[in-house]
Amino acid sequence: MAVEICGADTDEIKDILKIRLSKKRYSHSMNVADAALKLADKFGGDREKCFLAGLIHDICKEIPTEEQLKMGKSCIVPLSKVEEKIPALYHAAAGSWYCEHVLHIADEDILRAVRFHTAAREGMSLTEEIIYLADLISDDRSYKDVGKMRKLAFDDLKKAMLEAISFSVSDVISKGSLIPESTSQAYNYYAELFR
Repeated sequence: MAVEICGADTDEIKDILKIRLSKKRYSHSMNVADAALKLADKFGGDREKCFLAGLIHDICKEIPTEEQLKMGKSCIVPLSKVEEKIPALYHAAAGSWYCEHVLHIADEDILRAVRFHTAAREGMSLTEEIIYLADLISDDRSYKDVGKMRKLAFDDLKKAMLEAISFSVSDVISKGSLIPESTSQAYNYYAELFR
């Protein structure tokens, strides 16, 4: 039976995802939605919004980069000039645009959770934090120290955000890539909480 969340039919969305995504990416999206539900239960998040945001967070991951960029320039928070130089970030902004304009999801919390699930930002909502971390700790993830990150995510959401963003920034620096303003602001925001 279909479930409607924020005006969106989850069965229809799953069908759309199956068309738009590879089996591996679809499985990842389901795993992120499941992790988001668990985090929402643990920290008092909105289960429906977190599940939906987790489900759709990568909806534009596998479309051509040029299309991602075009949509990303027009989403709820358009790509910054620095982000425009980092193609790996386009899909999040494009996904936010697609969710708003094609799926007709009007909930700004969901749109921002999709938009910032890779770059993060200062002052993220609980839903945004949950999606950011659910993407990192979903069952299909197998990077070094993923077990440590999973434990931390369920122990202390804010510390997990700081750890995750610190890891991301270190990784970007090691590759000599650019750091979006929103990511550095997010790092400072979470670091300040523990000073």
